[in-house]
Amino acid sequence: MSIKAQGYGFALLAITIFSLQDAISKHLALEYPPVFIAMIRYWAYGLFVLGVIARRRIGWSVLTRSKRPVLQIIRSILLALQVILAITCFSWIGLAHAQAIFAGTPLVVALLSILFLNEKVDWSRWLAIIAGLVGVMIILRPEGDFLDFKMLLAVAGTIMFAVYAILTRFVGRQDTSETTFLYTGLIGAITLSLIGPFFWTSIHGSGYFWLAVVCCTSISSHYFLIRAYSLLDASAVQPLSYLGLVYASMIGIIVFDETLDWLIILGACVVVGAGIFYLTREHAASKQARVRAA
Repeated sequence: MSIKAQGYGFALLAITIFSLQDAISKHLALEYPPVFIAMIRYWAYGLFVLGVIARRRIGWSVLTRSKRPVLQIIRSILLALQVILAITCFSWIGLAHAQAIFAGTPLVVALLSILFLNEKVDWSRWLAIIAGLVGVMIILRPEGDFLDFKMLLAVAGTIMFAVYAILTRFVGRQDTSETTFLYTGLIGAITLSLIGPFFWTSIHGSGYFWLAVVCCTSISSHYFLIRAYSLLDASAVQPLSYLGLVYASMIGIIVFDETLDWLIILGACVVVGAGIFYLTREHAASKQARVRAA
């Protein structure tokens, strides 16, 4: 099997497991507070981070030495809080509906990159961004549910993750990936450990099993994603993330009896289509830049 095929295999495994993790989190949210679930997930993720770093045998003084420590802390806290919002949205508005809105994240990232990182884009990518945002508006339906707090929560989660991605790009210009990885796991675990105990709920029955499973999915999904990024460019992995929306729709309908009307399906298709088009144009522009620099 070629290295590229292995990379796509790891990416598909990661996306599949992330989708299962979201479904289990939604199931757990029926009985436990989202903050509590996120804390348990981050404890598992934090242990995974420690294990990965320990295997690389790099000194802690080197790993924690960041040129942008404040931004590292902010982005890590932002991601931890976004996980809480995501679990809440899965519980309140459903897996499929929430993921349809979250699918607009890459386009929000692109828009913020233009505004704050001074990245240049051509008219075709601007068209993709605008089309994607229109798709999100179709899902939200401004004439009806737009002012619904639950829907706005999903929009807030999308923006939070986009800001997290922008900050990750920014710190990645000066810090190593190991340092960023360490901050993400440990700061997130510490943050949720400070607020999670206030939402502590007694675990009962099958809760122990499902919490153990969600911890396993948290560790394995991140492991496979790291392996995928070690073998493929980010531009190759990102389009596959839209499979998460397909998984969410299938699981939501089959397992949780969720319903999708034609406007949600139309909006999701517009968002995914615009996102894939944008990423394709971005990859082509990046390839041309490398050719000119060679």
